[in-house]
Amino acid sequence: MELKRVVVTGIGALTAIGNNADEYWNGLVNGVSGAAPITRFDASQFKTQFACELKNFDVSDFIDRKSQRKMDPFTQYAMVAADEAIKDAGISIETQDPDRIGVIWASGIGGIQTFQNEVQGFVEGDGTPRFNPFFIPKMIADIASGQISMKHGFRGPNYSTVSACASSTNSIIDAYNYIRLGKADAFVTGGSEAAVIEAGIGGFNALKALSTRNDSPETASRPFDRDREGFVLGEGAGGLILEELEHAKARGAKIYAEVIGGGMSADAHHITAPHPEGLGALNVMRSTLADAYMNPEDVDYINVHGTSTPLGDIAETKAIQGVFKDHAYKLNISSTKSMTGHLLGAAGAIETIASIFAVYHNIVPPTINHFTDDPELDSKLNFTFNEAQERVVNTALSNTFGFGGHNASVLVKKFKD
Repeated sequence: MELKRVVVTGIGALTAIGNNADEYWNGLVNGVSGAAPITRFDASQFKTQFACELKNFDVSDFIDRKSQRKMDPFTQYAMVAADEAIKDAGISIETQDPDRIGVIWASGIGGIQTFQNEVQGFVEGDGTPRFNPFFIPKMIADIASGQISMKHGFRGPNYSTVSACASSTNSIIDAYNYIRLGKADAFVTGGSEAAVIEAGIGGFNALKALSTRNDSPETASRPFDRDREGFVLGEGAGGLILEELEHAKARGAKIYAEVIGGGMSADAHHITAPHPEGLGALNVMRSTLADAYMNPEDVDYINVHGTSTPLGDIAETKAIQGVFKDHAYKLNISSTKSMTGHLLGAAGAIETIASIFAVYHNIVPPTINHFTDDPELDSKLNFTFNEAQERVVNTALSNTFGFGGHNASVLVKKFKD
């Protein structure tokens, strides 16, 4: 069968460096760090006392108080980003078939704030089991996709993808596949996460995964720097509208870029550490290129997973060199996590958005906070350190790798009719 073409017609973002898509992109281009001391709780006893929290964000500006009480923050963030993307695309059931519009929304953890609050309340109580009737509906990871569909009346395929930090890349790939197979006209897709809480910081501290650079939070996320020592936890959401090309053209939709390939793989190696030679990362990039019928030489920019961990950055760099060979030196590479922090299950969504904007605007966002070259990394590679670079970006690849060895990549290119 002839596969349908899939384009991006709507974008929404909620991050530590911008509360909408335009603010987010401006923050990236200008190299803004979203890291700062934690304000949501007293973090003074934690090894890590900072994160990339949302700033100047009041959910009441978007969601009424009655509805808020039925939603964990991860769902609230999902609603805000999805609503922005839907409005941007101009898609609605008044003019499109609701049975042909679906929602696939990701979260790596789901309602961890709700879970923490309810368990803490029980433990600190008198032993009587008093739980909020919305405890389970607020906590489950699939509820965000359900809430989005109920608000907008979209009755197409609806579910959540969970694959740790690869979750929202998986959601985008699934939406892409449904559309190109002709099973839907459009999807709301992306991911959200709200794990900047005591359990989130404490849990990742116990894994020794987080930076502890409390004296300089804004420079703590240092992908590919010699002195990197862990990631910075972020929060927020990214939403996209993927749409079948002819459907988008028929309604005169604005088109940001075309999605042309997606790939998935497993490291089959370790629960948290990457394969030391980047084998899973290498395989997923190769399968993504094959899915798109593209050659390595066709790629201009890679938005890398680049978490600022000692092992992860090296493994991903090895994989890039293994896939792209000599062309690796002609690529721009950057980690936008240096600015947004690591949004876990929402990382793939906001980083795919960064890749789409790079293609749309011909600007590669930087990897900030580079101070010292790492002798274990090839200094001839262009990691786009510290300042954005203008160049023609026809094709961009976004990588995400998750605990459990889950790898997912998506490829986007400039739209040409």
